Amino acid sequence: MRKLLILSTAAVEDELIQKISAADWEVSQAQDSGEARGLLTEQTFRVGLILLFSCEPERSFQWIIDLVQARRKMQWVIALPRPCVERKTLSNLIAERCYDYQTLPIDAQRLTVTLGHAYGMAELDETHLRQQHESDTQFGQIGNSPVMQTLFRGIQKAAEVDVPILITGEVGTGKEQSARTIHEHSSRAAAPFVTVSCAAMPVNLLQSELFGHEKGAFAGASERHIGQIEAATGGTLFLDEIGDLAQELQVQLLRFLEEKKIRRLGGAKPIPTNVRVITATNTNLEQAVRDGRFREDLFYRLNVLHLRVPPLRERRGDVELLARHFFNKFAAEVKTVAKGFSRDALEVINRYDWPGNIRELMNRTRRAVLLSEGPYIAPGDLELERRSLGRGFVTLDEARMAADRETIQATLLRTRFNIARASQELNVSRMTLYRLMEKYDIRRDNG
Repeated sequence: MRKLLILSTAAVEDELIQKISAADWEVSQAQDSGEARGLLTEQTFRVGLILLFSCEPERSFQWIIDLVQARRKMQWVIALPRPCVERKTLSNLIAERCYDYQTLPIDAQRLTVTLGHAYGMAELDETHLRQQHESDTQFGQIGNSPVMQTLFRGIQKAAEVDVPILITGEVGTGKEQSARTIHEHSSRAAAPFVTVSCAAMPVNLLQSELFGHEKGAFAGASERHIGQIEAATGGTLFLDEIGDLAQELQVQLLRFLEEKKIRRLGGAKPIPTNVRVITATNTNLEQAVRDGRFREDLFYRLNVLHLRVPPLRERRGDVELLARHFFNKFAAEVKTVAKGFSRDALEVINRYDWPGNIRELMNRTRRAVLLSEGPYIAPGDLELERRSLGRGFVTLDEARMAADRETIQATLLRTRFNIARASQELNVSRMTLYRLMEKYDIRRDNG
């Protein structure tokens, strides 16, 4: 049975409740914030009905406005006196957050029809969001672009083999997330995933953090300390910013990789370990090897399988998906009137180079959700309207051709180059798809 939550500052007539219930609704009522939040915690509602019987002072129903703004996934219908519609607060609530409204007196038959339509819309929204999330997400990461499809294939391969992995990519691209995903889909998933930043502490402390120490090994070592390598036994050790690892620790890490054993500081007994090592860096390790800053033998030990996490500027089409994902996430956590991004904001988002990558996009979206005062987030809320848009200007033909190629390539990758299925999804004939593939030089071996 469908569940309906009624919010009202006064008691609702039994006759109305009975008529709504007769239309296959299980009705719950709340007349204050505490009661409403209790019901929302205990049950799942897709539709809510707001009943205001008079143009009372705003403070008396402010709790209703706050709750409606917080429950963005619900569809809301409001019934109120006609004069109340002219009040700015209520007209904004109707325009921004309500599926429909009625003026008193209530037409019960029309109301039940409206509530039914609202429930249907809630189901459609839920299905659409789920399908969109499933189609845009792989391994818990969002992206449909060709470079992300390449990364996903690499993650799949890395999860299937138990060898050291080197992940490269700029700051903020999600290297740790990729490492964690490999671990979670590997045979070691039930064991620990341990993260250590090689640039976060002095050499002596990092040495103790990695290998551990015995009691009395140095001044202040009042008890035995188990290092992170030992703590990761059976699982995965993720060494972030490996390019910053000091030379003396490079020697010790190489020895551990070769012998599969460690020695705690101050200890004489070697300790066998069974750990899979994944490393990440935003620096050019090959150049570091040529410059003598990184050991060549260690580089080859770590680089058995290499994954590159692409920057956002190479992920055309993914930026908007990510922005919408972050908007939905943060909008559900805070009070906001924003329903999404304005067209201008999306244009700026798609043209900006995002030097800080996913981390910058996430932080700017979070701030925009908090700062936005209108129904849609504007470029100013993102603080991007005066920033350099590094991609420059392109003609409409160039933009259209780039978008066409991106869409076709992504569809072919998603369908594993099944021409019949891809042409169906793109709503073109097979011959047209073949011609477009030839036009844009799209082949299986360069996707």
